[in-house]
Amino acid sequence: MGGRGKFQYHLPDTMDNATHTLLVTGGAGFIGSHFVRHWLARHPRDRLINLDALTYAGNLQNLRDVADNPRYRFVHGDICDRALLERLFAEEDIDRVVHFAAESHVDRSIHGPAAFIRTNVEGTLALLESVRAHWDGDTGRRFLHVSTDEVYGSLDTDAAPADETHACRPNSPYAASKAAADHLLRAWFETWGLPLLITRGANNYGPSQFAEKLIPRMILNALAGRPLPVYGDGLNVRDWLYVEDHCHAIEAVLQGGRPGETYNIGAGNAWRNIDIVRRICERLDRLAPGPRPYHELITLVPDRPGHDRRYAIDCGKIRRELGWLPRHDFDSALETTLRWYLHHRDEYA
Repeated sequence: MGGRGKFQYHLPDTMDNATHTLLVTGGAGFIGSHFVRHWLARHPRDRLINLDALTYAGNLQNLRDVADNPRYRFVHGDICDRALLERLFAEEDIDRVVHFAAESHVDRSIHGPAAFIRTNVEGTLALLESVRAHWDGDTGRRFLHVSTDEVYGSLDTDAAPADETHACRPNSPYAASKAAADHLLRAWFETWGLPLLITRGANNYGPSQFAEKLIPRMILNALAGRPLPVYGDGLNVRDWLYVEDHCHAIEAVLQGGRPGETYNIGAGNAWRNIDIVRRICERLDRLAPGPRPYHELITLVPDRPGHDRRYAIDCGKIRRELGWLPRHDFDSALETTLRWYLHHRDEYA
């Protein structure tokens, strides 16, 4: 994105000590709840408003440890509700927006794409218009949209990882809705110069992730003795990013990223789906042995429509400009995740 409009930007230092009020959308979801706790712990002078519609994947239990924090406010509401957004911006001196709220499961987008267009596109539009109305000409504010590496589409096996200039070629309704939101941000930056940022993250994993995603689904199915369904031949490749590393990266971009820019966030942990499932089985055999080896539960099932073969992103930009690097290696973070689900397995029974 190039840099037009009336805003003149003064980039903050990444160790910014000013007091801010953040609006976090979708803060009761998996990544959002980790980010809420992360920010409150690391920025003791800031206030944070969490706006979440509490759809099936939103869970306030994820935030029970901060519910009574005087610097935290939860608002139950829909990001498409412009009247609610207007009230929030009028009531609170919001100078940071971190936009997580989204429908995010590819399978669900195939069966019901309209919900993805409403939340991911229309909801982003509502937020951008509220920001445009309330931040008119203010140079110190910023809006970060959390997108996905899926907007780049599937890469050939020998293709170089996609950097931020790579064309968007989404292949699922979910990815298309996120790419559309990204393009809205570009247009609102180019036309009005709003202080906008985009991050495109790899596949996340970690404690408290909703059970429809690959890693928690395999863990919970295995512990229950149910089949471990793997699409197609299981050779689809994804980069796996631990959620705490993702939160640190978003923090770095929010504080030090250049308005109008996009930043890829990945960990360089490229794994085939079948190998992820086998790795989970090996660790569960050690941590919670069952009546038979867990890998015997692996079941190949018909592939889903439009299933991207390989995602791979070049994260050199965030490392060069902001000095961000992932702090967790895959094996130790996966072990932490497994142990969390073992401890909380009864909640998913």
